[in-house]
Amino acid sequence: MVTLDLRRLRLLREVEERGTLGAVAVALGYSPSSVSQQLSVLERETGTRLLEKAGRGVRLTDAGRLLAAHARVLLAAAEAATADLAALGGTVRGTVRAGGLQSAARRLLVPAVARMAAGHPQVRTEISEVELEQALPGLRLGAVDLVVSDEYDGHPRPRPAGLRFEVLLEEPVRVVLPAGHRLAAPGGPVALAALRHDVWVASDVGTGHHDMVVGNCRLVGGYEPDVRHRSNDADVQLGLVRAAAAVALLPALVLPADPAADPAVAVRDVAEGRFGRRLVVVRRDGPLPPAVAAFLAVVRDLAGDLARTL
Repeated sequence: MVTLDLRRLRLLREVEERGTLGAVAVALGYSPSSVSQQLSVLERETGTRLLEKAGRGVRLTDAGRLLAAHARVLLAAAEAATADLAALGGTVRGTVRAGGLQSAARRLLVPAVARMAAGHPQVRTEISEVELEQALPGLRLGAVDLVVSDEYDGHPRPRPAGLRFEVLLEEPVRVVLPAGHRLAAPGGPVALAALRHDVWVASDVGTGHHDMVVGNCRLVGGYEPDVRHRSNDADVQLGLVRAAAAVALLPALVLPADPAADPAVAVRDVAEGRFGRRLVVVRRDGPLPPAVAAFLAVVRDLAGDLARTL
């Protein structure tokens, strides 16, 4: 009779998700040789070859993929059992590992840490600034509990199986101009078509923000924007608007709460219509441990407060 060790099954799932022993080792804080040794033990326990070489890396055999599929079920059941047992204790305790893009970390996750410390002092919270694409392996594998990400109108994110997406708030996207720009003075909406010859700043290629900027300039403005500057940091983008006379499309959450407090930039609505961004929280399907449920409730409350100010 084969006895399956959940810890080794988790390693197999990690390899399936992350692709290399090195990536698994970095994620779990092990050495690659230790990961390899534990997977070799799992192969001996099952009497089946689970991995095979693929170039400089490894890949799962048919038997490995089959066992990894069962591992997903077993690990999810173990997680559900842990959540149910924690709920019986009454006191909310445990660890919450949450991540989010910069604006979400600043406006939602950091305040949530403070509220959790006041309301649930026995909960340990760990916050990381991270994009959803980077966090997906850890989220699917249980190393991360939830991630706050975003998506723009016309550019929805994929919805991978096994994950739950919940919209936290919706906000407008606005044109941001240097104060000395020819269209800044009137104070009314600005047409994207009128920014055809301007220099743009956007996030990196491949991000939702970059796709939104380029896509709207093409679709609404009828031109290919001169995206000369790129940064995933909204403060850097605003700095380039101020110092380099660039123009930008930015969601309300990253803009100054009081536009008059930053006289070097002008914030305007888009004349061609409303562009929007949604902040979404992504987590695994299934029951939540009490600590994660409490943290998510706090994040929802904070998002509701923010939504009323936008």
